[in-house]
Parts: sequence; C-alpha cells; structure tokens
Amino acid sequence: MHIYHQLLRSAVVTSAALVVATALVTSCSSKTVGGGSDDQLLSFVDPFIGTGEHGHTFPGATRPNALVQFSPDTHLIGWDASSGYHASDSVIYAFSLTHLSGTGIGDLGDVALLPFSGTDSLKPVATFDKATEVASPGYYAVQLQNFGIKAELTSTDRVGLLRATYADSTDRKLLLDLGHILQPNWGHKVMGNDFRLVNDSTIQGTYYTKGWAEHHQLSYTIRLASPVDSIALYRDGKRELIQPGYAVTKDTADLKLHLYLPAGSEAYQVKIGVSAVSPEGAEKNLTAELPHWDFDAVHQESRRIWSEVLSRITIETKDTTVLKNFYTAVYHAHIAPYNYQDVDGAFRGMDKQIHQGDPKDGHYTVFSIWDTYRALHPLLTIIDPDQALRYGRSLVQDYQEGTILPRWPLAANYTGCMPAYHSVSILADLVAKGLASKEDLRLWTEAAVRSSIYREDLAKKFAGTRELDLITRHPYYKELLGFVPADSVPESVSWGVEMAYDDWCIARLAEAAGLDSIRQVYDKKALYYQRYWDHETKLMRPVMADGKFRTPFNPRFSAHEKSDYTEGNAYQWSFYAPHDMEGFLKLMGGKAVLEQNLDTLFTTSSRIDGAEQSGDITGLIGQYAHGNEPSHHIAYLYNYTASPHKGQALLDTVLRHFYKPTPDGIIGNEDCGQMSAWYILSALGFYQVCPGKAEYTIGRPLVDKATIRLKSGTFTIEVKGNSPANKYVQSAKINGRDITGTLTFSHADLRAGGTLEIVMSDKPRK
Repeated sequence: MHIYHQLLRSAVVTSAALVVATALVTSCSSKTVGGGSDDQLLSFVDPFIGTGEHGHTFPGATRPNALVQFSPDTHLIGWDASSGYHASDSVIYAFSLTHLSGTGIGDLGDVALLPFSGTDSLKPVATFDKATEVASPGYYAVQLQNFGIKAELTSTDRVGLLRATYADSTDRKLLLDLGHILQPNWGHKVMGNDFRLVNDSTIQGTYYTKGWAEHHQLSYTIRLASPVDSIALYRDGKRELIQPGYAVTKDTADLKLHLYLPAGSEAYQVKIGVSAVSPEGAEKNLTAELPHWDFDAVHQESRRIWSEVLSRITIETKDTTVLKNFYTAVYHAHIAPYNYQDVDGAFRGMDKQIHQGDPKDGHYTVFSIWDTYRALHPLLTIIDPDQALRYGRSLVQDYQEGTILPRWPLAANYTGCMPAYHSVSILADLVAKGLASKEDLRLWTEAAVRSSIYREDLAKKFAGTRELDLITRHPYYKELLGFVPADSVPESVSWGVEMAYDDWCIARLAEAAGLDSIRQVYDKKALYYQRYWDHETKLMRPVMADGKFRTPFNPRFSAHEKSDYTEGNAYQWSFYAPHDMEGFLKLMGGKAVLEQNLDTLFTTSSRIDGAEQSGDITGLIGQYAHGNEPSHHIAYLYNYTASPHKGQALLDTVLRHFYKPTPDGIIGNEDCGQMSAWYILSALGFYQVCPGKAEYTIGRPLVDKATIRLKSGTFTIEVKGNSPANKYVQSAKINGRDITGTLTFSHADLRAGGTLEIVMSDKPRK
C-alpha cells in the first residue's frame, strides 16, 4: 500500500469539539430511490440535523427564502445560541419569528411568544422532553411538559401560525415577551418598542434591537383567534391591566404581556405577520398570505413548496444515510438568503430608507457571502438560475443604496463580517455562466471597483457603529504596497490572497463589460497572492511592512481574529489561488510540489497551537479543516496533480464521516447553506473550484444516479460500479466525450443537458 494511503487510513479524524472514529452506517439491501412521491422526498429531510455540536441550525417552521423562521428558543447565551436552539437543551424560553441558519454569530429572535398555564410568573419558561419534538419542512411541534400544552408551529413567507392545545381548558395564557433577545452576552440588546393594543384580539408594534445588525427593526401584527379576557402588561416587572387603545412609542423598558385567553377545549391559534417596513406592512402581509385559520392547509402548502424544491434533484442510492444527508442538505441550502420585501414590493434598504421593488423579484438579506460564494451560489446557478440572478441583483441594489457591495448583509445593515469583497465572485460567476444581461455589466463593474478599495467616506459615516467593520485598511495597504503588512493589521494573509481572487473576478466583470483598461489593472492585482508564497516553507507566509517574512513563524498557530489567518492557520490558507492554478503551480515548482504539499496537509498532526485558537477549526484530517470554508476546495486540487485518486479517497472520507443524519451531523457551522451545498455537489460527483470560471472538476460521487432539472431539460449523472469500496474514478464521459484525462467539464456542457457518466473501481486508476 502506498504510504499516503497508509497514513490516510490511520489518520485520526478529529474536530475541536468532536471525534468521529466510526464509518457511517447501513445500506439498504435493495435500491432506494429518491425521486418517488412527494412524501418520500420530504421524509428524508430532518430539520434536527445540525442542531447539535456547533452546526447552529434550527428545527422550526419556515419556507424557502422566507422572512419568517418560526422556531423555539432554547439557548440564549453563548456561541451555541446563534440560532436560538441547541439539541442538548430541555427548556424553551419562547417561540420567536426570525432566526439565522448555521451562523457563527447570533441575532434576530424577534417577536417572542410562549403559551403557558399555572403560576403567573413574570417570565414563565417551558420544559420539554425531546421525545415529544417533531420537525419536518414547514412544521414543528412539542409538548410543553410543565404547562400541559402541545405547541405546533407552521408558517407562510411572512406569517407565523401558532396552534396551542391546553390540557387545562380553564387556564390558558400566552406570553408576548418584548424584551426577548438572543446572545445578550455579545452585545445584542433591545433598544425600544412601539406597541399598540388595537383591540382585544389584535396587537401591533415595532421591535428595535441592536446587535450584529447595528440598526434592526421588525414590525408585527398579532391576530388572536378569539378575543382575550384581559391583558396584563409588565413594565420593568411592574404589573398593570391594559385596555384596547393602550400604546407606547420607543419605550426602552422591559415589556412583557400576559394574555389571558378564554376557556375552551379547542386548540387556540395565533397568527403573526411581520414586516421590516411598518406595522401596516405587517398587516398587509398577514392579510395577503394568511386570511384564514386553517393550520393544516398552511402546513400542507409548505410541504408542497418544499417538495418542489427537493425534486429539482432526484438521486438513486442504496444508502438511506446518503438520502437523509442529501435531502436535508437541499433543505438547508434553501433557507437563506431571506426575502426582506413585503408582499407589495416595499423593503427597507441599506440606507435605512423604504424602497419600492418588484414583488416578483424579491429583495434579499442574510448572505453569508464569505462562506456561500464557494458552493451555494454556484449550485443555484445550476438548479435555480433565475433565483441565483435575483440574489446577484439584490446585492447590486444594496450597492446602489449604500455605495458599496456588502460582505455579510443582515436586515438592511452592513456587518462587514469576514475578509475581502466576495459579492464580486457571485456576480462574476453569473456573468461566466451567461446569466447576466449586457445592461448589468457596467453597473456591476462600477460596484465591484468601488467595493475593492479603502473608502474613507464610509469610514467616517460608519464611525462608532458595528457597520464600521466593513471598512478595514486591508484594501488600503493592498493598493499602496501590493500586499497587506502583517504588523499593521490582523488576518493579513487571508485578506491578501482572497482579495487577489476577488480582483480577478473584477477583471472578468470588466472584460465582459468591454472595459479593457480596468481589466488590465485588476488582472495585475489578481497576482498579488504570489507575494505571500514562501519557497522555503512552501506555505503562504505573512509579510511585514519592511517586506520580509514574519520571523519566527509557526504554521500551526491560530489566534481568533488576532493572527495572520482568518479562522485558521498557514496550513489551511496555503492552497488558495483558485483563479490562477497554472501560475500557482509554476510559482511553487510544479505538480509534484503541489502533491507533496497536499500530502503533508492531510497527514501531518492535527495539533493547533495557540491559547486563543479559532473554534471554527473543526473537522480535521491532518491540518485540513472541513468544518470551515477555506478548506472546501482543497481535496479537489489533487486533480491538478498526477494523483487525482488521493483526492477521491479524501472526499469519500469527508462525505462519509463529517455528514451524518443526526443532530451532531454537521462538522462545523452550517453557515447559511455552504456546508450543505458542498455536500450536494460533492455527492453528485463534481465541484467548482473557482467561481467565476464556469468549469467543474470531478471528485468522488456517492450517488448511483442523479437527475437535475434544468430550465431546458435534464442533466443526468450515471455512476457505474459505485459502492463504498469503489471510491476511485476509472473513467468519465460528458455527453459521450471522454474527459478521463482532465476530469473537467464546462457549465455549457451541463446547461445543455445530457449525461455525465462516471465509472468507479476499488483501485486507483493507473
């Protein structure tokens, strides 16, 4: 056996919080087909996957790209409160209307309700047994043990619907907690409430918060199925009964309302419409989307919508684990971004003003771009190109409102989270795949150029707010010196190499727009990554202001937000030049050097040095960290060496060990669909190493067959001889053309429809 495979077989697969030492389980004896009835596809989705460890997903009811994610809040403090829910918990503080899916920072958790009975305490808290929890696309239910209440949630795009069945028909109460917040320990706080008791069955208001989103507000209209008997308002703990007409404006007190519901044996229902525009917008959304009280009809409509999304890709496999992982990944990949627009097209823009858009297009927020540009957006160009284009145009709309493309837009706020300016990658990929119109190109290029430089005007505008995180000095040093000096700003290497890629993307936009002078400038900047390559260590190494490499240098060292690398170390960041692999190979000394470096990465010790190492470094094989996005393309780089089979074996390990149909089944933060999109593409057998270059490279397919619905037909993947043992590609053809030598095919090959045929074996191809 080759020494590489000996080391790979014996490698300890680790995570910062988790060790996975056993192979994934069970294959069915007969072939299972994902592609039958609607119920069959839906049955493979488990919203609890990723709710444990640090996946940070939530199990509540939502629809694709919906503004509402109606879900239980079981976890309020710390990193694992990012989505408001963690699988280890046994209490529910409230059911709130908005949540983030798989992020590393928490926010939202707006408009919090909790049905309760018994003691009329200021802040009742429910206990529950996880055995009573049920979650499926568009539905969540749980038994609140201490209250004797069954709570059920479903939703439309902008409306949440709660159905509560009380064991004690004479003791029915409902909490509206207007002081509810996620991660208050991270500076998230309520800034005020507008609140009006319209009548004895309608409440309207606006909830103002400050956290990751500097200026967030969400308006709501709450409609009760029948009038309440009475309402008590607790203002900073002081109780008073209130009557219809009661109102407050920008009240900064802690407000909690106890609603005393009429006695009755039937289930009690509450529907809540939300809007980022106004209470009137919330009312419009509520009236348009949910004029009735038919809970089961809303649930079934959600199932129909999710079934349509899932059926865009049908797969065949003998392994039910693959089916569950795959279709749950498709589900997670369609939760974010969120449509931030009201039914009439109104939305709050990045300038905090109200704009009018086309309701058919939507306007989107919650883009985890540093993560999702790598696989989620490329995936959508295949399975939903119209939506992929809407996302791109939404980002450009953000530029038109705020004069800069966002890095992590959240609720009409710039968060500035993560390096570089990868909105340009999303735009360049749309252009490369023929999805953008000629009318888009000059504006897109202008937006990209203005977002790639240091903006003193915005530094002044955002001073004193979290939006200032968007304006760092990394681009300033890039423009001044051609590199980012490590003794001037942190994370210099990660910023440097990723800006080089983004500048290549800008060159492609300019090229398509016919702006050759801009293309030339940015093609030159695209090579700035070379400045960090150290021939001695064969790693991307930090460069000091005097032009010398940092000394001493420890490639295993990590300090979260303080070292030279973002959420990683030199090992994970030394394989990033996806736009210039030919030049990168020449720089490092050829294919043999790349292969040697990759072998070292995957087989060296998984030890990370540093007392403040990033918690995002998870899913380790050697120093490869699948739980964080900078590693996601690396196994595919073996296709640029003489040994593609090594990458195929590694992909098999990652697919089978780091994705499981269990709450701890996602090895790192889900990150708004990126971890899932990687799995979807890789399980199908191919991946796009360089978004903006419309080319796919073949890896190790898990499925026996897949059919992808395209606008103009279907694209079929047929995998012959596939099995857990047969992990190596022997040959590949695209539409009858042999591509075994390159293991690549173009987006044009896929878009035209046809067949990708891959033959597998238990031995590497010679």
